[in-house]
Amino acid sequence: MAKIENSAKIRSVFGENLRRLSQDQPSITVLASKLGINRTQFNRYLSGESFPRPDILARICAYFDLDARILLEPLAEMAPPPSPPLGHYMTDFLVSNSSVIPESVFPSGFYRFSRRSFIDGAVFVIGLVYVFREGDATYLRGYETTKAMRMQSLPTMAKYREFRAVVLQQEEGLAIIAGRKNAMTTSFNYLGRAASFGNNFWVGYTTRTIPEAAVGVRVTRLVYEYLSQDTSSILAAARSKGFFPAEDLAPFHQRLLRPTQKFA
Repeated sequence: MAKIENSAKIRSVFGENLRRLSQDQPSITVLASKLGINRTQFNRYLSGESFPRPDILARICAYFDLDARILLEPLAEMAPPPSPPLGHYMTDFLVSNSSVIPESVFPSGFYRFSRRSFIDGAVFVIGLVYVFREGDATYLRGYETTKAMRMQSLPTMAKYREFRAVVLQQEEGLAIIAGRKNAMTTSFNYLGRAASFGNNFWVGYTTRTIPEAAVGVRVTRLVYEYLSQDTSSILAAARSKGFFPAEDLAPFHQRLLRPTQKFA
């Protein structure tokens, strides 16, 4: 009796898994044809009436890039654990024991940032970024202004203006490694929490990966301000993006950036 129950359970799990996998296929008929399985027999697998011979199971597993656990385990339980943001090889060196950055340390949402321009040291950049989580990893996304791209003789389409970053927790502060598509440019950023009334400021520095002889600033102070996450505040910050003289920076940004003092 136990063997019959186990057999029925296997057929049921396999049938459910196969139905889920088939959802992304053009049709059951096309899928059965690709697998070289009679449509009637394939329907029996789907309904849990039978399960395949070893050679047919191997064919199904190879097609969907799965293993024989498809007979015993629901697909959701077979999903591999998410990889660390920089891969397993570097985990113990660049990621702390707890790879999860608590929301209290660096909350998800929109931030306004400011820094001295890399291209024209007489003006400052104000921008907007979005911080979010995927699994245990913390990421960041934003867009350079069209003017900034033109100043660097770079393409101005959105796909080139976009930059993405991984955020890593350090013993003190946060490290952010950012880049544009196809590694067009890369920067390293460090941030530590700054004392403020709303506890919503981080200050540090950013450095870009260019040769020493290149024209422009290579490293400068950086400020992040966590915004009120309402639509009006976010839209106002988006409209304020661009290049500005130091006196146009928000007062607390000016204080943290110390425009008149050289970065040490």
